[in-house]
Amino acid sequence: MTVIDDYLATFDAEPGYLNWAAFGPLSPTVRAEVFADADLLGSGRPTSIGLVWERVEQAKTLAAQLLAGEASEVTLHPSSTHALMQALYGLDGEVVASTAEFPSVSLTLQRAAQASHGELAPRWITPEDGRVTPDAVAAVIDDDVTALAVSHVDFRTGYRADLAALREVLGPDRLLILDAVQSIGIVEDDYALADVVVGHGYKWLRAGRGTGFARFSDFARERIEPVLSGITGTTADGLFVDELPEPAASAQAFTVSNLDPLATARLAVGLRDVHDVGVAAIETALAAQVDGILEIADRHGIPVVSPRAPSRRAGIVTLAPEAPGRVAAALANAGLVVTARGATVRIAPHAGTDAETVRMLDEALAGSGNEMFISA
Repeated sequence: MTVIDDYLATFDAEPGYLNWAAFGPLSPTVRAEVFADADLLGSGRPTSIGLVWERVEQAKTLAAQLLAGEASEVTLHPSSTHALMQALYGLDGEVVASTAEFPSVSLTLQRAAQASHGELAPRWITPEDGRVTPDAVAAVIDDDVTALAVSHVDFRTGYRADLAALREVLGPDRLLILDAVQSIGIVEDDYALADVVVGHGYKWLRAGRGTGFARFSDFARERIEPVLSGITGTTADGLFVDELPEPAASAQAFTVSNLDPLATARLAVGLRDVHDVGVAAIETALAAQVDGILEIADRHGIPVVSPRAPSRRAGIVTLAPEAPGRVAAALANAGLVVTARGATVRIAPHAGTDAETVRMLDEALAGSGNEMFISA
């Protein structure tokens, strides 16, 4: 077996799971190693506890490799939202963002603006198709804009932003803040083009909740004030009392406190699994899965609103049937797990989605009848 075959063999979720954009069932390697780490923490021995805490540096090093940065630039967080708070609460000026962004971006930006006493303001855009394109951003750029906050892959449409083109539109003096939750581990891209990149291990990395991380570039650290810096983000070496040290000069300033070591262990193992096989191989395998689902949708006459070009997509296929509720019900009745939201049904396979799941999807759509795609 090849390395990619070994990786694909680790997908052991029950057939029918097509909801990886919402939650990734934990991989068997993550489950096995976190149980072992839990036993170490249960011993109470300092050496055993120290072994588990080594996962922190492992996770930072592996995340840095995925994000085209250095381990010293990487910080770990309870979630990607916590990481975005570190970035957005420390900004001033106007930040461009889509009104259709996932709330981790839009709500965090709004709350940061409200807390800034007029120093920070959102500059909302509402692209007609919900896609944050370079043209949509260029249309609102002026001297007051200091940053763009954007999802690398849109959670609804599956549209993958053009990082190089966005970087060119922003120029060298504005920050590109990237929410890469829907792309880390499955999309190869030049993440170094972004000044802040945030991710989370609970979807495509199969590492569970509590596994957020971020990279802050040198430019980001110059421009973002670490207003939420906590006891782990200071210049002090170890515990401090009777003093209030300044924030650290490194990216560590954008941290609050020590994290759950078992969550950090899960992240380290999830990142290691991706590192061992390579993002390119995973992306190729996932692209084949997406192609197969697109073919099924086309064969059954179901409109697709997500991008088809491989360079503009990741792992999300968004269907827009005329009767989305009936389609969602048919899929649920067949044992398929997807996300139905409003007028769309989101299908999200992973590289290791099995043939049985694809067959279940095909048969469920075929058995639902053409009448659900025809207006009465």
